[in-house]
Amino acid sequence: MKIAMLGHKRIPSREGGVEIVVEELSTRLAQKGHIVDVYNRKGNNVSDKNIKTKKIKEYKGVNIKTVFTINKKGLDALIYSFFASIRVLFGKYDCIHYHAEGSCAMLWIPHLFRKRTVVTIHGLDWQRSKWGGFATKYIKFGEKIAVKYADEIIVLSKGVQEYFKKTYNRETNFIENGVNKPIQKKPDIIKEKYNLEKNDYILYLARIVPEKRLDLLIDAFKETNTCKKLVIAGGASHTNDFYNEIKQKASGDSRIIMTGFVQGEELQELFSNTYLYCLPSDVEGMPISLLEAMSYGKNCLVSDIEENTQVCRKYGVTFKKSDLNDLVEKLNLCLNGLNRKNEQEISDYILEKYNWDEVVNKTEKLYKK
Repeated sequence: MKIAMLGHKRIPSREGGVEIVVEELSTRLAQKGHIVDVYNRKGNNVSDKNIKTKKIKEYKGVNIKTVFTINKKGLDALIYSFFASIRVLFGKYDCIHYHAEGSCAMLWIPHLFRKRTVVTIHGLDWQRSKWGGFATKYIKFGEKIAVKYADEIIVLSKGVQEYFKKTYNRETNFIENGVNKPIQKKPDIIKEKYNLEKNDYILYLARIVPEKRLDLLIDAFKETNTCKKLVIAGGASHTNDFYNEIKQKASGDSRIIMTGFVQGEELQELFSNTYLYCLPSDVEGMPISLLEAMSYGKNCLVSDIEENTQVCRKYGVTFKKSDLNDLVEKLNLCLNGLNRKNEQEISDYILEKYNWDEVVNKTEKLYKK
């Protein structure tokens, strides 16, 4: 089969969960003998402006096409989606796979030419507080276009599946994300750069955007008397305003370390050696960083939104979403070593349940329906 993918920023990249999913799907489909073209958005890494994006034409057997856009929040995705949706018309594709709701606003274009389309809804993006009025309406419009015209819709959580059924009476396919077997690393780079040792820090690793509620985690952490550090690993998204607010909030507490955007061995070391992974989000799609932390066997403290609890099950500790007092209480419980789970059991559970090969096989069947 010949398959096109669009809607992400670019691959290879760890700018967000969508990019990780597109990379895993596209490269594995290429390994299975499919011709896969991925339409990258022109521009640099939004999580770290110091990382220059190299223009490449091929990555692990996947053909990379770069699509023009402008570097302006709200408009960049719209313009990219339009041009990408025009370009895929000329590719003689068996299936065009759209990722995320915003990009689906242009899905009517290939539908008009009777192209088969599959959509992955990575979360109800219009709920995210980083978007303004126009962007929110545009994303909701994309959702409605997907419902009306997509041949198949993939969702990552049961809650979103119920939302599409209840709101639009639209049937969807529930296919969760996968995770790779981790590479365990000793704390070499992180010891040299940040003076971090095994089990002497709590890790937050995600984009620094309002809906992830890092502000709440910092407030809760400041109310603890722990000697452990709080490591904040992640970059901004589109705007530095919230990132600067977080920097200001973190200043004055020497236990808080902000690393900026991380990848490669440094990322592996941070996951390998953390005492606790924390994800306090108000809104998620399906958090790949949580899957990764648990694949390393790490104990996790997460908000009680369904997207987190469906992953953690009995292997994580939850607190009431947006509730500072409950987060402080649960954070202290974790720091005191209470309710800790066996690391090998956590890792075995997550690696068995979230398998990329299974995700690819289920997705491939939807392409062929």
